[in-house]
Amino acid sequence: MIEPTNICNLKCPMCPSGNGSLKREKGYMNFHLFQKTIDEISKKTFLVVLWNQGEPFLNKDFLKMSKYASDKGLITLVSTNGNYLPDADELVKAGIDILVVSLDGATQETYNKYRVNGDLAKVLENVKNIVKAKKENKSHTPFVKWQFIVMRHNEHELDKIKNLAKKLEVDKLQLKSVQIYSKEDVLNFLPENSKFRRYKIKGDDFELKFGIRNRCRRLWSQPVVNWNGEIAVCCFDKDIKHKMGNIKKTSLQEIWKNQAFQQIRNEILTDRKQHEICTNCGEGIKLRIKETKISQNK
Repeated sequence: MIEPTNICNLKCPMCPSGNGSLKREKGYMNFHLFQKTIDEISKKTFLVVLWNQGEPFLNKDFLKMSKYASDKGLITLVSTNGNYLPDADELVKAGIDILVVSLDGATQETYNKYRVNGDLAKVLENVKNIVKAKKENKSHTPFVKWQFIVMRHNEHELDKIKNLAKKLEVDKLQLKSVQIYSKEDVLNFLPENSKFRRYKIKGDDFELKFGIRNRCRRLWSQPVVNWNGEIAVCCFDKDIKHKMGNIKKTSLQEIWKNQAFQQIRNEILTDRKQHEICTNCGEGIKLRIKETKISQNK
């Protein structure tokens, strides 16, 4: 996972970048550092996730980054809110294999309750243009996945969303459960229908339905390189409280195998709950409620 930026153009209320709770320095990864990172990992992996916190397309070099990674033989996976996309033709030619568009409403009123400052009509038009550009360029990529986070204020729109996804001819519609952080979030965002929840209510509190297991594949499979080269222990370490190293000074391979990483891996296998960042993490549980192939169901 490589973070092009931790800056975002939206104000989503439960996102650290959007709600202002992210404490670490904000900025954009420069292309030289991105090249250095890709050059090191390209022979050791097959896929790169190009986001963490923030909206990746805000980085002025993002299309150049995705193309560079693609030219190195890597599958590129990008997630966006879809409000700040470049020309569709340029995007289709930029080597992006999978494009996840987060879009959680069938009406502007519903959409804006979570994607604050977002423009639903603009996002829909952007998606429409990408699908059109794919056809014009006879390209199978990017595979366009519409991700819909099911929340209390939008769960009634699922039928509309499915019809809209078919109309837009996206490749897949993915329904995902919402992550909450407080009792207020339970009232404001947790769906009424329990089948759409990853949590169970316990008294006046909440907890993950399936508990926390002493395991985490991410610590063995997904290094997180933030915009300034800092390596986070995982994508849930939003403010990099666990200092693992910086790729500007040390190779990623050395950092990945250092004593700090080995220690936290052992702790996770013994008692994962001792780490606060793990207590609300969805690793090891089902987060996706349903995935529906759309483009083949015309």
